[in-house]
Amino acid sequence: MNSELYPKIYLYQRIIRAKIFIDSNYGEKIDLENISDEASFSKFHFIRLFKQIYGKSPHQYLIITRIEKAKVLLQNGMNVSEVCYSVGFDSVSTFSGLFTKLVCKTPSNYSNHYKERKTKIKTTPAAFIPSCYSYMHGWMENSNFEDENK
Repeated sequence: MNSELYPKIYLYQRIIRAKIFIDSNYGEKIDLENISDEASFSKFHFIRLFKQIYGKSPHQYLIITRIEKAKVLLQNGMNVSEVCYSVGFDSVSTFSGLFTKLVCKTPSNYSNHYKERKTKIKTTPAAFIPSCYSYMHGWMENSNFEDENK
């Protein structure tokens, strides 16, 4: 292995270790100090390398990870305050504000929308099959599928 390549790979492995740490501990009280320690870098050097590799700061990545996990929990029917604390936020208002900013819906609206969608899928499943797929399989002709628009 080329001696110039080895240090870069070693640096990338340390940054990846920190990313995995975030992915595994997003629900805990972790901060930049914990994350940069995981990678064995100073905070400022770590931020620069992380952003260079992932295109966002470690804090931004942590927030996005928490919001993505929150979306899954809301889809599973957990209430907003339980979700907030489960994904590592200290305040429901902070959580709601960040969720709304990133998802363009409040957590409760997101949860309600998902519940409505699940109900519609149960009552009219054919409406959620892409028409190109139905056509490709011959389901559009001589079928019992009803068109919602009629």
